[in-house]
Amino acid sequence: MKFDVVHPYDASLDTVLGAFFDEQHIQDKNDRLGHRNVQVRELKCDDTAGKIVVEREMTTSVKVPGALAGFHREWNAVRQEEHWFRKDQGEWHCEFRVRIDGVPAKIQGNMQLKGAGEACTNHVSLDVRCEIPLLGKKIAQFLVEDTRIKIEQEYDATRGML
Repeated sequence: MKFDVVHPYDASLDTVLGAFFDEQHIQDKNDRLGHRNVQVRELKCDDTAGKIVVEREMTTSVKVPGALAGFHREWNAVRQEEHWFRKDQGEWHCEFRVRIDGVPAKIQGNMQLKGAGEACTNHVSLDVRCEIPLLGKKIAQFLVEDTRIKIEQEYDATRGML
């Protein structure tokens, strides 16, 4: 299951990218969102590429359907890995993966952060797959709904912190 979202920022590409790669920004954003045990495992960026690996514990943003109760835990260990590269002077691309411990699904996607003077836009595309017979579609739908809310919460937090 796929979805796309566009996030405009009233800040330059360099400012937004700088926030994405700032450890204090990452910690503060996760604190605002109520996540716990946040660990920045890798954080590096130069003029052409970067990598971010963050592990944290998160709760779900939506009610867990009864059919998925067996997979549900109050707190879930989540690992997010982002690989960024500069496309040109005004654009960076990212490929990312999200792994939720104990959840048999693949979450991956990409971002295109494009600058336009003192503003920029982040185009996010996400794909969620679960190959479990009978429950796979329900798990994927739940994760798409939950992830969509989390992405919007992170966007609001980042905008508020810029």
